[in-house]
Amino acid sequence: MSAKSDMDVLVVDDEALQREMMVDYLVNEGHHAIGAENGEKAIELVKSRFFDLVLIDYKMPGKNGIEVLAEVKGINPEIDGVIITAYGTIETAVSAMKSGAVDYISKPVNLEALSILISRASERRTLIRENEMLRQALEKNRVSTGKIIYKSDKMQALINMAGRVASSKATILLQGETGTGKELFARLIHGASDRAGAPFVAVNCGAIPEGLIESELFGHEKGAFTGAQKMRVGHFEQAGGGTLFLDEIGELPVGVQVKLLRFLQERQFQRVGGDRVIASDVRIISATHQDLESRVKDGTFREDLFYRVNVIALKIPPLRERKEDIKILADYFISRFAAENRSRVISISREAMDLLIKYDFPGNVRELENIIERGVVIARGATITCSELPFGNNGLVEQPKAVEAGSLQEAVDALEVRMIENALSETGTNQTRAAEKLGLSERMLRYKLKKYGIRKK
Repeated sequence: MSAKSDMDVLVVDDEALQREMMVDYLVNEGHHAIGAENGEKAIELVKSRFFDLVLIDYKMPGKNGIEVLAEVKGINPEIDGVIITAYGTIETAVSAMKSGAVDYISKPVNLEALSILISRASERRTLIRENEMLRQALEKNRVSTGKIIYKSDKMQALINMAGRVASSKATILLQGETGTGKELFARLIHGASDRAGAPFVAVNCGAIPEGLIESELFGHEKGAFTGAQKMRVGHFEQAGGGTLFLDEIGELPVGVQVKLLRFLQERQFQRVGGDRVIASDVRIISATHQDLESRVKDGTFREDLFYRVNVIALKIPPLRERKEDIKILADYFISRFAAENRSRVISISREAMDLLIKYDFPGNVRELENIIERGVVIARGATITCSELPFGNNGLVEQPKAVEAGSLQEAVDALEVRMIENALSETGTNQTRAAEKLGLSERMLRYKLKKYGIRKK
């Protein structure tokens, strides 16, 4: 859903001018919006009709915004709530979060900021709906996403995208560093597709000797080469009707690339040493940690094959770009390895978790998995401590300085300015990359640059 797709919005504000201004703006933007002058009226409306989003003024006669939001969430937990306040204190923010607010906006309301807030809410609703559709598809095929452990919005969006493309016949290229879980995503896509009942065959192209890989993939006839004492069925036939996952496709020899390209064009192949043309209804999902476009430029990967396997590209983010997933992953691995090793470890200390959060994880989820397994095995008590972690200060990033601020708005402003300046510095003032690093749209970044008067250095 785009920023212009319609949302059902309720604006709750006792100031008529402010309320009508927001309602008119939202209607002109293509949304369905109505106003309520107080909390009691808002609760009546929520009981009688559906809203995607409720914008609630914090300070009103009678019930305040936090109290109204709590009642709204009690009626329908699916409604997103946003607090409108000119009284932004840390205590207010904490209360809002406990009551289920997803965001807040300050008075006087800036219409551009309101538009961006509505866009974020719309995108969030779209992700929720796509996630439900994916869950239903997986349940139908008795497939679980349980092995993909995440909390971050980046991973949620990626899983939703995987669900959207699963039912297509298009070839998919999974891009990501080593240890990010590319095969797990390939299995998820297979499980959400109409091929879920057919075989899923995984092949690591970099682990098979160059002289054998053509035979492994396409099979061979008896006597095709020395040692071929009988006919062998290859992975393309084994995966018939299902999915063939070609991990590290960049490692394929050029000769095998030609044969794979021919298959993708004609959906037919021949066994090594054979003349018979064999048709195979198999879906190809490829994966690589390499920059295939660079391999195309240096002549080690065919350009025409690159375009064939890159019809739909999904990039799995490294763990350092989704640090909010670290704790939930660590807890999962503790539970798993404690059970496997009959260990009494049940947790990780706060200090040790802080070290993990600050670590960059060049080996991604696989490295975190190994670190937690080691910690579970060698821990003396029920908690993994810093002493059980295999790295020291040389593996950590600098801890950010504390922000001193009296109000929530001052704290947020100071933190945002520092984070934006750091992102611009780290990306050479490239606004596109800085926005991606901050998890913002370019439009939102430009708005904040203008708001804070930040100029490129």
